[in-house]
Amino acid sequence: MGEAPTGPDHGPVLRYGDGQRALQDRFDTRRLADRLAETATDDVTGYRSFIESLDTFFLATVDEHGQPQCSHKAGDPGVVRVIDGHTLAFPSYDGNGMFLSLGNLAANPAVGMLFIDFEGGTRLRVNGIASVDLDDPLTAEFPCAQAVVRGRVTAAFPNCRRYVHPRRRVERSPFVPTGQDDPPVPDWKLIPWFDGHLAADDPALDPQRPSAPATPEF
Repeated sequence: MGEAPTGPDHGPVLRYGDGQRALQDRFDTRRLADRLAETATDDVTGYRSFIESLDTFFLATVDEHGQPQCSHKAGDPGVVRVIDGHTLAFPSYDGNGMFLSLGNLAANPAVGMLFIDFEGGTRLRVNGIASVDLDDPLTAEFPCAQAVVRGRVTAAFPNCRRYVHPRRRVERSPFVPTGQDDPPVPDWKLIPWFDGHLAADDPALDPQRPSAPATPEF
C-alpha cells in the first residue's frame, strides 16, 4: 500500500483505532479501509466549490464529559466558507439559547462536519479543531450572526453516496437572515410557557418584529 496522506505533523490525517481495526479484521475490510484512508487530506482546496455550494451541514461536538451532540446547521449557500486550504468558517445564528455545540467547543475543540448534496448524493466528511470567536471580523459578513466558528481541518475525505435518498430544496427558509429585512420570530418563542425566560434583547419581545409563519413549534 502507498504512503498514507500526511498532515502538518507529518502523520496520517486519518488514523484507525483498535475498535475500527477489530471490525475491519472481522469483516476482512482492512485492506479496503487502508486504501480509502489514502483519500483523506487536511487540505480542502479541492473541495472549496462543493462546500461553498451547500446551504446546510451537520456538526458533531463532544463536551468535557464525553457527551456528544449532533446539530443541523444551515444558512444560504456558502454558509461554510473555505478561508484557506486548511481552514473553514461558519456563522452561529440565533437559536434556542442552549449553545450546546458552541459551548462544547469551549471544553473540547474537536469537531466532525458532514456535508451532503442531497440532489447529487455527494458526501464529504471533515474532521477538525475548532474555536469560537465572538469578535471575529467575519461576523459582519454574515447578517445577524452572533459569532463565527473557525475550524482547522485535520482530515477531509469523501463518502459513498449509495444510501443518500435524492431530495431537493423546494424553498428557502424565511428564517435565514438576508441582511435586508429582519427575519421573522420563530413561533415557539411566542408560546406563553416561555414568558419571562427569553433573553432581554430577544427579538420575540419586540412587537415591531414580524411574527413567524405557521410552522411546527419546534
